[in-house]
Amino acid sequence: MRAAVVTSFGGPEAVRIVDAEVPQPGAREVRIKVAAASLNPVDAAVRDGVFGGAGTSLGLGWDVAGAVDAAGAEAGWSAGEEVVALDAGMIKPLGTHAEYVVVPAEAVARAPRTADAVHAATLPLNALTAAQALDLLEPTRGSSLLITGAAGAVGGYAVQLAARRGVTVTALAREDDAAFVRSLGAAHFTGGEVGAASFDAVLDTAVLGARALGWVRDGGAYAGVIPGAAPAAERGVRVDAVEVAADGARLAELVRLVEEGVLTLRVAERYALEDAAKAHARLAEGGVRGRLVLVP
Repeated sequence: MRAAVVTSFGGPEAVRIVDAEVPQPGAREVRIKVAAASLNPVDAAVRDGVFGGAGTSLGLGWDVAGAVDAAGAEAGWSAGEEVVALDAGMIKPLGTHAEYVVVPAEAVARAPRTADAVHAATLPLNALTAAQALDLLEPTRGSSLLITGAAGAVGGYAVQLAARRGVTVTALAREDDAAFVRSLGAAHFTGGEVGAASFDAVLDTAVLGARALGWVRDGGAYAGVIPGAAPAAERGVRVDAVEVAADGARLAELVRLVEEGVLTLRVAERYALEDAAKAHARLAEGGVRGRLVLVP
């Protein structure tokens, strides 16, 4: 099968398409024939060598939508079922940017019936990150939450999930994204003017760090999206960072919200798997709204 990997670190040109053995599922694993797989910033970080792994071939891709191709005896899934899954992990020989991928059965959920595979592939990593970050913050109905990078993939899902809980969301984004983030459910918008210690909680998807921490009231909560990169706590603010984990049951809940129209799936552009390096170059240009999706 074909797969996108990096064997040496660098820019988009470091991405290679190689021939690899089709992986075999274990007893509690599922092999998915990949129909679509999103490209995320974490893939660029793996390519750049941020997480190490020099001297090995590193697979790329965390998100997948496709059909079950084979399943272990204890997996609980059947061949032909349309599914989505998160294949978490920075250092792995193969990822979802391939023709087939094997994932733990507990990472899998039925694909949304209301979306094609290209759109469905944008859900797992970003929606699970948003949901699990909100779990850390524990915002209550009527509390105030600032989401930085609210027009981004994680930020957009976070706005929709928080608004659904009855949280009063302020979206921080570019001025030309104001109407969009309001359409997601943000009660307020700011292009950057934020009062100090103004919010019960901040979800910092834009990775502003200490600057965003300063917008949390004393005793409030801050959550970042890069483990180990959260700013030092101050003023009694609870500081944490989400380390996204595969969770098929939670992913199934998010799929249901897609089908109910609560969550919006956004595709910016699609690329053939063979053009993975071009997709990485497009991601590096910035300004992408929605996800770039690779199709084998």
